[in-house]
Amino acid sequence: MNFDLIIIGSGPGGYVAAIRASQLGLKTAIVERENLGGICLNWGCIPTKALLKSASVFEYLNHASDYGITVEGGKADFNAVIKRSRGVADGMSKGVQFLMKKNKIEVINGFGKVKSGKSVEVTAADGSKKTYTAAHIILATGARSRELPNLKQDGKNIIGYREAMSLPEQPKSMVVVGSGAIGVEFAYFYNAMGTKVTVVEFMPNIVPVEDEEVSKQLERSLKKVGIEIMTNSSVESVTVSGGTCSVKIKSAKGESVITCEKVLSAVGITTNIENIGLEECGIITDKGKVVVNDFYQTNIPGIYAIGDIVKGQALAHVASAEGIICVEKIAGHHPQPLDYNNIPGCTYCTPEIASVGMTEKAAKDAGIGIKVGKFPFSASGKAKAGGQSDGFVKLIFDEKYGELLGAHLIGANVTEMIAELVLARKLETTGHEIIKAVHPHPTMSEAIMEAAAAAYNEVIHL
Repeated sequence: MNFDLIIIGSGPGGYVAAIRASQLGLKTAIVERENLGGICLNWGCIPTKALLKSASVFEYLNHASDYGITVEGGKADFNAVIKRSRGVADGMSKGVQFLMKKNKIEVINGFGKVKSGKSVEVTAADGSKKTYTAAHIILATGARSRELPNLKQDGKNIIGYREAMSLPEQPKSMVVVGSGAIGVEFAYFYNAMGTKVTVVEFMPNIVPVEDEEVSKQLERSLKKVGIEIMTNSSVESVTVSGGTCSVKIKSAKGESVITCEKVLSAVGITTNIENIGLEECGIITDKGKVVVNDFYQTNIPGIYAIGDIVKGQALAHVASAEGIICVEKIAGHHPQPLDYNNIPGCTYCTPEIASVGMTEKAAKDAGIGIKVGKFPFSASGKAKAGGQSDGFVKLIFDEKYGELLGAHLIGANVTEMIAELVLARKLETTGHEIIKAVHPHPTMSEAIMEAAAAAYNEVIHL
């Protein structure tokens, strides 16, 4: 065997798995057809956060007078903002290159395809092929922007997330189809930069996977800054003429047409499982996902799959956790299976959203007796001092045992606050223990303690 382990794909699942495998003494190689770091580092998590930071800085400048500061002549340079984002992504990708060298992981450039006999065929950019063997192979090929039949992306007028973060010119108007994390983050960014944005969502609420109260709060916040929101609506067709898109939208009120410069399709993702050897090796799939056990073993011994191509939340931190568990099992350790019910989700628009566990509706639908505590940031001294008092913390507890069933936060910097609640759930912390854990003042995190207290009628500052 050339290697103990070959990983196909170097996103946050693949490269993290490679590093952990190297730490455990496995001779490891990673196959990547584009840039190390995958979509997350190059076209997803990291560059979008750079764009969003530029947007928030611009918003601060535009509202400097709210803080007693006079600023004159501030304007956004769209191309410079895009350039900064790409620079951040490039720097992070170089960081992964360094980690590969540091951990003595061989990087093989090309398109990887798993073959029978525990081998991987790699096709280089020039079309040449080379085959490598390994005792174990992990598939970590990720996903791409999903296309609807009536919303085919042309990369110019109807675009996906990759084009949205590298447009050569800022559009004057944009329709965003889909209001998940990708949709609302780009909606916030382009609106903050001065683009007229309309969000079209098929479901009754935007960010539909979130608790309903969070969805309603975000809708109010986005409308307040000028974003048009259309829920219970669907895009029937898009006609492009002379660089203008005519978007036909069907809603409860009937059909309407919106004209815009760009249409951003943000309707989810599709797994990259084509042409990677699944059929030839007899690897079982179901509904576009590779079927694996709790430790990511496929039905074929020695072949594993992690990340977006397996069942579970399509999130970078999930892929990383799966990769670590997978290689620890391969190395003979005894890791615990991942608890998919305790995975935090974060959305980085303004206000931010962070959540973990059950929504209030899910708990009620499950027939669980619950206590719900909610604390608004309008009652938080730190939030008011910072001029960012939109939002709240909402905690859901089991009525009988005090178990924290779910946490739903919307507000400034809540993506930095959710880890406390993930850890609390991991440690089976009760509501009363959260109340008695003294939180520092003044901080946004006090709202967690206050929300827990509200559930038990002990809240002080409401």
